[in-house]
Amino acid sequence: MTALSIDLQLLNACATLLLLLSFAMLAQRRIVSLVNLLALQGALLLAATLLLAWRTGEVHLYLSALLTLALKVVGLPWLLHRLIRRLNVYWDAEPAINPSATMLLGLLIVVFSFGLAQPISALASTATRSTLGIAIAVILLAFLTMITRRKAMSQVVAFLSMENGLFFGAMSATYGMPMVVELGVALDVLVAVLVLGVFFFQIREQFDSLDLHHLESLREGD
Repeated sequence: MTALSIDLQLLNACATLLLLLSFAMLAQRRIVSLVNLLALQGALLLAATLLLAWRTGEVHLYLSALLTLALKVVGLPWLLHRLIRRLNVYWDAEPAINPSATMLLGLLIVVFSFGLAQPISALASTATRSTLGIAIAVILLAFLTMITRRKAMSQVVAFLSMENGLFFGAMSATYGMPMVVELGVALDVLVAVLVLGVFFFQIREQFDSLDLHHLESLREGD
């Protein structure tokens, strides 16, 4: 067994674990556990980025790994845990869709994602192009998690998981985005979370809850 085949097996293992974590997030209602799963996703992205950097010798991937460690593994999970403690929000409400139906939809999304990725993977020249279907599935599963949750905090965690899927998809298709783009995206995500934190406090002060269905009372004519 060559070193190259070991690299690819480890990268495929990271991709598989990312997909399993997405299903775990889809089924999880405890918000603290959702954030912990998000941090695990970040750790897997870090491992995958380091493996790809070592295999390809691309220096910018090492910088991406450092950025992933600082933001996705440490920074954002710490910030989200702090918000959870300040807001005292630990559990999500009942999802908008039955959990069994949600998991079935998740399986259909995975099948759709692999079918969608086939023609794209055929055009890609990277050794990791086989994981592109998993990257698309992670993105769509995060979107499904977002639209089936009622708490604002859960939706933010799902949004960050979607960004993880986009990052992994960029690595699978093109060995990563240019560093200036990654820095810009990282800054945008960090600012978005900070702004949403302020938004959470405003919702909590107004409605004494982070359940977004209360925002329906703000519709014109109510």
